[in-house]
Amino acid sequence: MSIHYARKLTGSRRSVQGNRQLGMVLAFVAGAANAGGFLAVHQYTSHMTGIVSAMADHLALGQFRAYLTGFGALLSFIAGAACSAILVNFARRRRLHSQFALPLMLEALLLLAFGALGERLSHISGLFVPLTVMLLSFIMGLQNALITKLSHAEIRTTHITGLVTDIGIELGKMAYWNSSDPSLPPVRANPDRLRIMLQLAVCFFVGGVSGALGFKQIGYLATLPLALLLLALAGVPAIDDLSRLWRKR
Repeated sequence: MSIHYARKLTGSRRSVQGNRQLGMVLAFVAGAANAGGFLAVHQYTSHMTGIVSAMADHLALGQFRAYLTGFGALLSFIAGAACSAILVNFARRRRLHSQFALPLMLEALLLLAFGALGERLSHISGLFVPLTVMLLSFIMGLQNALITKLSHAEIRTTHITGLVTDIGIELGKMAYWNSSDPSLPPVRANPDRLRIMLQLAVCFFVGGVSGALGFKQIGYLATLPLALLLLALAGVPAIDDLSRLWRKR
């Protein structure tokens, strides 16, 4: 991976192409962490819709312990998203090149912690849930807030409900039979948007298969390659900032 390419994906100067390519990388990472994490913690940690729905069911049935489990995961996801916003705004106010790289570096470090200490953390209770669940939920919130912020809400990577919805919308536009009435605006599909949504969905699925197979073979250590990939991407803007600071001093 070239330095220029890493800077293009995670640096402060953004482009539509860079956003989409980073989105595909992060969709792969999210799919792998989500599927592999399910085998580790027996719970999907990016699907907040399902978690909140389950919380409502558990509360209605009087299953308060199960309700608190979902509540802990939900709070961890929110905390991750809030942390991402804090890091981005902190770096932006100081005009750092690593404003979008900082959350990725934190995600990489947390994935390293999950891979190295996952077995121990699974036996430690955090906020109503094991620390492993809190850690993965925090990571998913962190990543989803980052890609949402830098792409201006065009791209999501930790879940594909929105992606599949957008794919269906574009396919519906493509199949629509426009009338011959010239006074009516024609319905036109956006092939570019359809293509990127399909690519993101495929990357998430491939990542999910890779993560599940990796965890099946080597357990928690399967997250280490994901962490190293994120560090390789995020390290370049961080080094740029350190170099600039060194020159000033």
